[in-house]
Amino acid sequence: MDSPYALAQSAADELRARSGVDRYDVAVVLGSGWREGATALGSLEHDVATSSLPGFFSPTVPGHGGHVLSLRVGERQVALLTGRVHLYEGHSAARVAHPVRTLVAAGAKTVVLTNACGGIDPSMQPGETVLIRDHLNLTGTSPLEGEAPPEGYAPRFVDLSDLYCERLRTRIKDAVPQMREGVYLGLRGPHYETPAEIVMARTLGATLVGMSTVLEAIAARHLGADVVGLSLVSNHAAGVVPGALSHLEVLAAGQQAAPSLGALLAAVLALL
Repeated sequence: MDSPYALAQSAADELRARSGVDRYDVAVVLGSGWREGATALGSLEHDVATSSLPGFFSPTVPGHGGHVLSLRVGERQVALLTGRVHLYEGHSAARVAHPVRTLVAAGAKTVVLTNACGGIDPSMQPGETVLIRDHLNLTGTSPLEGEAPPEGYAPRFVDLSDLYCERLRTRIKDAVPQMREGVYLGLRGPHYETPAEIVMARTLGATLVGMSTVLEAIAARHLGADVVGLSLVSNHAAGVVPGALSHLEVLAAGQQAAPSLGALLAAVLALL
């Protein structure tokens, strides 16, 4: 069986052949609610179904598509992944990281990871977008577990001190001074957290909670890409305010925030 790295290279070669794009500069993974906002970035040049690429699996979560969209933003060739797969869908960490590994293998030196999340900090309101400063990976796994990376790749003991690129975060904060930073807690899901778990998360220093992003960030950084994380707060986390949680709330928050998300993505991509 091919290694995850060989499989990603094969998928990258197929993506380039199908899209006609020789090399991407930036990859953007669109989380729940972000697809609508991405339409503001410009006209699409190519649309490749991920089902046509080696190693990809179709997402089963509402709000996640299965396409790699290619477009130009300024001088940069951008790949938009319109959906991701998750551990809770029954996938391994390697499968979850495969799309990001593919896009980096296709040339992307910067990876922008977006998600919808719960706000642990009660001052973070639904509809707010937060820049991820750091994360806590409590998924119990890593995309680097298993066999060591083959020759030509960095060792699996990758340094994550600057996982969410400080240089790019500083540039974004200077341009969008109202954007706050947060620490994202990644869990397996698919169930939402209990109020007690949110108290634990707050004690650990997390201000955001979700079920994605952390494994993709680790995989991208291991391959040498600069990582930017953007979280749309779709709801308050369990126990922060009264009321039940639902995925419909997540999707609704994305639809309501779509215009501002599109403008924000365009502004961020112009800075990278």
